[in-house]
Amino acid sequence: MLHGFPEYGGAWDEIATALQDDFHCIAPDQRGYGASYAPEDVADYALQHLVGDMAALIGTDGPVIVMGHDWGASVAYGLAMFRPELVSHLIIANGVHPVPFQRAMASGGAQSEASQYINALRRPTSDAALAANDFERLLTLFSAKMSLDWMPPARAEDYKAVWRQSGLRGMINWYRASPLVVADPGVPAPMPDLPLERLRVRCPHLLIWGDGDTALLPVSTEGLEAFAPDLTRIEIPGADHWLLHQQPEKIADHIRDWLR
Repeated sequence: MLHGFPEYGGAWDEIATALQDDFHCIAPDQRGYGASYAPEDVADYALQHLVGDMAALIGTDGPVIVMGHDWGASVAYGLAMFRPELVSHLIIANGVHPVPFQRAMASGGAQSEASQYINALRRPTSDAALAANDFERLLTLFSAKMSLDWMPPARAEDYKAVWRQSGLRGMINWYRASPLVVADPGVPAPMPDLPLERLRVRCPHLLIWGDGDTALLPVSTEGLEAFAPDLTRIEIPGADHWLLHQQPEKIADHIRDWLR
């Protein structure tokens, strides 16, 4: 179970609890987060290193079911595409495959507009700005146009403790190291040359989507079937980007049904 930004392994508490009677759930802090290794250099957060971390963690215990959310989806897709022998099934919750996502962000359309925060996070001073005033701006970014009803004050303190432990630089270096191009709204950018044949998911793939997500829009998954021929899509009405916290029991039921 691979978390995204700005979470940590504890992001999976609800889902892992709902699935624990059926599965052995492993939810690590990824590179730059929580108690994990957090190098300073941006280059250390290239996808090959992030995928390598999780491949090393799986080791000889694979193949395993891999589930990813947000940035964790990028690593999960990377494992399925580049280390397919380690992945029996791929489950993504509001995360994106690199090709449909890059197409949407390069178009200058709605996803380009929704992704402008990525360019802001890539600025050299974003770490300090988000950490100021007890992470005030990071919490604002966390909740932008989406519900944080699932995060009472005690849980917010848990997140802050993790952010203090790791610092924010490593977390944000994921954005800085990414080659993804974010076009200005209304100004399409050239589509980068991507190795399309290498970016295919050959194992069974489940995509679970909260329909209220304002950071990742449905357009960012259009054409996914061309890269994942064994794809099942499930929509979670009334959930947004934080669907793992909002409707964990429903998601767990969908996962069990799909894996039967």
